[in-house]
Amino acid sequence: MTRFALTAVLVASLSPLPSGDVAADTAAAPGAGPPTPVLVELFTSEGCSSCPPADALLSRLVATQPIANVEVVALGEHVDYWDRLGWPDRFSSAAYTRRQSDYQRSVFGMGTIYTPQVVIDGTDEALGSDAAALRRAVQRAAQQDKVAVRVTLERAAAGAVGVTVAVDAVTQPRAAADIVIAAVEDGLTTRVERGENRGRTLRHSAVVRYLEVAGPLGPLGSRADAGELATTVPLADEWNPANLRVVAFVQERRSRRVLGIGTATVADAPAATRVR
Repeated sequence: MTRFALTAVLVASLSPLPSGDVAADTAAAPGAGPPTPVLVELFTSEGCSSCPPADALLSRLVATQPIANVEVVALGEHVDYWDRLGWPDRFSSAAYTRRQSDYQRSVFGMGTIYTPQVVIDGTDEALGSDAAALRRAVQRAAQQDKVAVRVTLERAAAGAVGVTVAVDAVTQPRAAADIVIAAVEDGLTTRVERGENRGRTLRHSAVVRYLEVAGPLGPLGSRADAGELATTVPLADEWNPANLRVVAFVQERRSRRVLGIGTATVADAPAATRVR
């Protein structure tokens, strides 16, 4: 685990905590409804030698969904503060570093940011490679009430997808919140040539390719109609549509708590209907 002071970049190599894998517990409870979505954000970097185990754990969670009655919705956010230390991560962005720093200031107050870190539903955090701690945090988050979020996609044009996000009026939050939209890609591989992971081939799931606050939501608890937002997400040529998903979630501005999540697969999006 490596921590970075917010006032100055200070690298400190610490030994990861012991952590097995997330034990499978996929049997649904009798009478259970659809699985509860829980957002797991992994702040990671290809330049960090402690990060590959966390990347692998996130991939297993996405592929196997081992926690009963829970859908883990993953965001792999590659921060940029490692880029100056030997290997520029091609997936990194200063926006993800700012998002991680915002969590530190607004929620956790630890005085530092570090990789690999997981943030669960915006209000809990753990070492990204600690499977037991991550499982406990996901289970806690799944006990919270969630708003209903539906995502509909339409291939708007070459290089873009239209996204409509609908939030159930009955369950809309009363506190001010935003709708955040991300595009994530699975099946990505990098051969690292320099830095702490030199010579390793790293594999990633749910890499965030796009992340934006699409618009405000709330306080809307008194509205009779459902809240709905429509926007367009650009699709770069190098992204593989077969491996792309759009994730939309409602997040309170002050608490940073994630109130609801919806997903849709880009490959399943129909082409836009032409109007003459």
